[in-house]
Amino acid sequence: MQRAVAAARETGTLPDILITLEHPPVLTLGRRANQANIIAPEEWLRREGVSVYQSTRGGDVTYHGPGQLVGYPILAIRSLGLGAADYVHSLERAIIDLLSRYGIEGRQDPHYIGVWVGDEKVAAIGVAVSGGVSTHGFALNVNPNLAHFRLINPCGITDKGVTSLSMLVSREVDVSEVRPLMVESFGKVFGLKMEAGDPANLAFLGISLPTVPPTASKREVV
Repeated sequence: MQRAVAAARETGTLPDILITLEHPPVLTLGRRANQANIIAPEEWLRREGVSVYQSTRGGDVTYHGPGQLVGYPILAIRSLGLGAADYVHSLERAIIDLLSRYGIEGRQDPHYIGVWVGDEKVAAIGVAVSGGVSTHGFALNVNPNLAHFRLINPCGITDKGVTSLSMLVSREVDVSEVRPLMVESFGKVFGLKMEAGDPANLAFLGISLPTVPPTASKREVV
């Protein structure tokens, strides 16, 4: 889906788009990932229903699962006046702005990409840019199963922890609550007017999108 949308964005058929969704439990490996950072044995992963996929994004291994808000911005970043590094830092600032709505002080780390609260990561970022168009993006831990992060050395980091929005505010927060706030923060930082849409509506532009399985979480396009 990302590849189809990115190709349409590169030719100008589509405007900038942010896809938001939740994934089933999955580990993804970045282009330069170290397989050794997957700690759990393959047999355990199969038993727990956790799939492993190679990805075209940057970065090492990360976890996605229910309770995590994943955002795939497909943007013509050059037209926004951004290079790749500026774009990644803008994603960090958008998530920091979202956290501030909950009274949480998120921060950027000079050595590690992502968003941190203290020494714990609350959001991971891994992107790819081709033809001036971005794919992949961010994963904000809203209320995921944090035990699944013990399956890996997240992003290859072994000396820092992982947290979630629910842990930080001491209450259960649902992704549906956070999604519109994250979209607002994203639009604010990137200077974009955000309008809700549905992936099926892209079909009239000639983009063939995969069918969402009945068990998959709802995804939205803005």
